[in-house]
Amino acid sequence: MSKYLVDDTRKVTTLRLKELKKQGKKIAMLTSYDFTLAKLVDEAGIDVILVGDSASNVIAGNSTTLPITVDQMIYHAKAVVRATSRALVVCDMPFGSYQVNPTEGAMNAIRIMKETGCDCLKLEGGAEIIDTVKKILDVGIPIMGHLGLRPQSINKYGTFAVRAQDEEEARKLISDAHLLEEAGCCAIVIEKVPAKLATQVASELSIPVIGIGAGHGVDGQVLVLQDMLGMDRGFSPKFLRRYADLSRIITDAVGQYIIDVKNVAFPNDQEEY
Repeated sequence: MSKYLVDDTRKVTTLRLKELKKQGKKIAMLTSYDFTLAKLVDEAGIDVILVGDSASNVIAGNSTTLPITVDQMIYHAKAVVRATSRALVVCDMPFGSYQVNPTEGAMNAIRIMKETGCDCLKLEGGAEIIDTVKKILDVGIPIMGHLGLRPQSINKYGTFAVRAQDEEEARKLISDAHLLEEAGCCAIVIEKVPAKLATQVASELSIPVIGIGAGHGVDGQVLVLQDMLGMDRGFSPKFLRRYADLSRIITDAVGQYIIDVKNVAFPNDQEEY
């Protein structure tokens, strides 16, 4: 059992997420993309692990999430699922895998679920993709929605600035959130919107609303693991809290290893066979 405020060691399911909201308990969610870190995150007691298409940025070094493929998402999700025993594992459907038509979206969704063993899929968008959402839900696959800043649409926005600050976009976000709930989504991520708006959406929906840069009035929070561990010194959005400075720790450790190797201090007599 984790010591971090986790008193329920049952496997987290989509039903459990709704129970947590009903009980007024906040949902903790982080990304993971590999076996080693996912195992640590799961053992700490996280509720949800998101295998995000942010792997395109964090793992592959791309400037956007757009280049990552279905095959690559399956690779990362399979590794995370192998490492996880408690957390609900959610996998992003990457750009281009569900936007064309509902049938293609459902086929890609089925493939991801079958090959990864993950628990749920996440799609970006509202009314624009609602037919695809319904089609995927109809085949029995849970969906987590994603509104607000949608990284897969970054070229349309042209900026990573806060979304839904004007009345028209705020009204659409509220409408989209209700559409996703009515369709049967199990939860919604809302990214980088005014806190007041996110709080309103969370209060109007019966399904959990998980925020990133959306204030504390929602039902849970999500961050990119490498960001909150301080592994990227150059990324500092207002919503990010760093819980460690691994960039310094790792650099210092590697630097000391280099010194020990060059000074023939490693390996020592006790480290030889």
